[in-house]
Amino acid sequence: MTKPESGAQQVVVVTGAASGIGAGIARHAHARGMAVVLADIDAAALDRAAAELGGALTRVTDVSDSRSVHVLAELAFDSFGRVDLLFNNAGIMRAGFLWKLGESDWDAALGVNITGVVNGIRAFVPRMLDQGGAGRVVNTASVGGFAPGPMMSPYSASKFAVVAITECLQMELSMIDAPVSASVLAPGPVVTSVFDNPFGAVSHPAVDRMVTQMRELLDTDGLDADTFAELVFAGIDRGDFWLAPQGEHLDTMVRQHTATILERREPVIRQSFR
Repeated sequence: MTKPESGAQQVVVVTGAASGIGAGIARHAHARGMAVVLADIDAAALDRAAAELGGALTRVTDVSDSRSVHVLAELAFDSFGRVDLLFNNAGIMRAGFLWKLGESDWDAALGVNITGVVNGIRAFVPRMLDQGGAGRVVNTASVGGFAPGPMMSPYSASKFAVVAITECLQMELSMIDAPVSASVLAPGPVVTSVFDNPFGAVSHPAVDRMVTQMRELLDTDGLDADTFAELVFAGIDRGDFWLAPQGEHLDTMVRQHTATILERREPVIRQSFR
């Protein structure tokens, strides 16, 4: 990523900044000397995250509400005059058997995970284009945005959408030779709270086995949020579109899923989940 004028402080906006990956990104950006704007729907957690940084500009934001995101953009640009990095990172998990998930589950997951990203693009990109100079929009998908998983249909569907939206965004920015670029962030196992109890009260032996395996995967292969953030910024420094710090997880899933499509096989799950 091309830096702004010599001596100018880079400005980073992070949604979902109060915990998990977003908090790790905010801490790393702050450690790099960047001005950080923190956004989250959880006001108390947002205050704690800002205090951890010794103070930061914050805004309670519901990313599923376009007006709320536009207010966030106005705050960032009024305060600093520019935004160099936007992390559309806020995301939630809704999981369970597809036919049992309620309308509210789908509305919540799609509202935050998809509409939240679109709202961020609509609120920030026009201003980033007008400000002059380079900028980057980083949309958080998941390795689960490249291969579907059972019990996680809202999450899988929304993360697939984020990948497609970001690819479209980058193509469109390229069409106008914009200095602003886009990146897909595809986390693998990262130690956050998103999988603490993803299936709620759902009771089924297959669900219990799946939760156990997910937790074991975090124990054996999970990165902490700060290590993950360091790898993310290394990719941004290189100008990568595909930000996949745990590439081995992504590559395996993509190969397996692509082979299923090319060989016209029906999707299958690992036997241990049955």
